[in-house]
Amino acid sequence: MTDNKSVINDLDRVIGLIKTDTEDISTENKKAMVKETLHHFDNYVSPGWLKYRKSVSSDSEGEAVLEWQDEGAYCYGLNGEKFIDCLGGFGIYTCGHRNPEILDVVKAQLDHQALHSQELLDPLRGYLAKAMADITPGDLQYCFFTNGGAEAVEMALKLARIATGGRWYISTVGAFHGKSMGAVSIGGKSTYRIPYTPMVQQIQHVEYGNAEDMRKAIRNLIAVGEKVAAVILEPIQGEAGVIIPPKGYLKEVREICDEYGVALIFDEIQTGMGRTGTMWRCEAEGVTPDIMTYGKAFGGGILPITGLICKPSMWVDQLIENPWLLGSPTFGGNPLCCSAAIATIKYMLENDIPGVCKAKGEVLKAGLDSLAEKYPEIIKEVRGTGLMLAVEFHTCELGYETSKGLFARRVMTAGTLVNAKTIRFEPTAVISDQDIKDVIERFEEALADIKVTM
Repeated sequence: MTDNKSVINDLDRVIGLIKTDTEDISTENKKAMVKETLHHFDNYVSPGWLKYRKSVSSDSEGEAVLEWQDEGAYCYGLNGEKFIDCLGGFGIYTCGHRNPEILDVVKAQLDHQALHSQELLDPLRGYLAKAMADITPGDLQYCFFTNGGAEAVEMALKLARIATGGRWYISTVGAFHGKSMGAVSIGGKSTYRIPYTPMVQQIQHVEYGNAEDMRKAIRNLIAVGEKVAAVILEPIQGEAGVIIPPKGYLKEVREICDEYGVALIFDEIQTGMGRTGTMWRCEAEGVTPDIMTYGKAFGGGILPITGLICKPSMWVDQLIENPWLLGSPTFGGNPLCCSAAIATIKYMLENDIPGVCKAKGEVLKAGLDSLAEKYPEIIKEVRGTGLMLAVEFHTCELGYETSKGLFARRVMTAGTLVNAKTIRFEPTAVISDQDIKDVIERFEEALADIKVTM
């Protein structure tokens, strides 16, 4: 434990850096910040973090790139490194970094209120819920706002049990729904599950994209006296490597759930808010779930806010009699975050962000496809739709080297959380045509370097 005076002095220095324009921070201070950041992560955050991040050894001095500024389609390092952001925070920055229209609304809200009392009625939560009912498919209506994606999934799982009386969940192999206990239990990757087993029970995993597997799992559970609460699906699997199911799959799963009285949950946290070319991916097949989760880009790349929306039939008497039964997150649906989401929805509708993602995604994918044809010994497949794209390599090593080569050329991408065999391309919707061309050119340079060494 350190004495208060030392802590205050240290934090006063940090606040001074926050309040100083980047160009006015001295070279000496910047070097100190790099050294301190490496030390702090190694000693106070997680030593594994430094081993995992390419940014630790990719700048000109061989130390680290400190993320310090962002704007539009770009991230900037402390020393002026400019990256075309093709990672997009795994889907956060659909509207761009620090979108000025969204930021103005958030600043205005902050001038008169940030959080809420927990007792009085907060109007922005109501306005946002109404907007969500307006822009989501079918008769989705009741909203519950949370802070992170895993929390939204937890609430969706709880809601399905309350509404149906069932206890079993059907999920899919390769699925990713977050890392809290319930969310990781329904997840379909052993890497995340094994350290915590035994987990939440009464979960069965089936093959993604195989509707008959889903039908058999539900039918067999019912045959032995079990009741299924919900099926949970990503309309496109993100963490699994941008896996698009066969056409008609979502519709068939909807029919199966209706046949057996099972709630259908779509996890649209990454696929939603325009990224895949429609506001919600389930719209591409004309399917409405009973419960839908959302997040990532929902806060406009400014503030964290997630949640769920459900059909009126899901909001049963138990929840009406006890509104806190589902959950009571202290910061869920707070005024500041709601203001960001409200501004985001308006911006997306006015600028047809889903249409922009579709059009720019077609251009980017065409460029990636052309490189796959030119370098078949390196690239196995290009997948995706809109600005949710992925390039799969023949080996994890090839993917990692390519990603590292892109990073060195100031293009930020990333693999999945556990390997780099598949690299995701999820740039902002405000990325320019020239930036897309530059990304393809730099990607080809990285591939050419790898080919020489093969």
